[in-house]
Amino acid sequence: MPLTKEFLKKENIFAVIGVSRNKEKYGYKVYYDLKDAGYKVYPINPTTNKINNEKCYPSLNELPEKPDVVVTVIPPEITYKIAEKCKELNIDKIWMQPGSESEKSIDFCKKNNIKVIHSACIMIKRIH
Repeated sequence: MPLTKEFLKKENIFAVIGVSRNKEKYGYKVYYDLKDAGYKVYPINPTTNKINNEKCYPSLNELPEKPDVVVTVIPPEITYKIAEKCKELNIDKIWMQPGSESEKSIDFCKKNNIKVIHSACIMIKRIH
């Protein structure tokens, strides 16, 4: 199965890290794009507890269930920390939105058997 199809299976649970309250930011757009496509998705942002009256979580540790896919919409240095956290929590799929990836993070994922997609926007890769 191609990697994008594996990541975008309808039964996958997503966590979007870097969700924003600003409708113009990609953190907001990615979160709502996945929700509108029918995915179960959790917003993560440690600086807010609500996005449009929906509960927002401060970290992966705080989610009520383990996500299958983590989407990063954050600076590359934070993405690396998220990759380490995914390894710790046995989450094996990370989609690094353009601008959130780094060679260091990608290499970490490959060395730790975490499947990674990078240099592709999840919004345009969406499968209906």
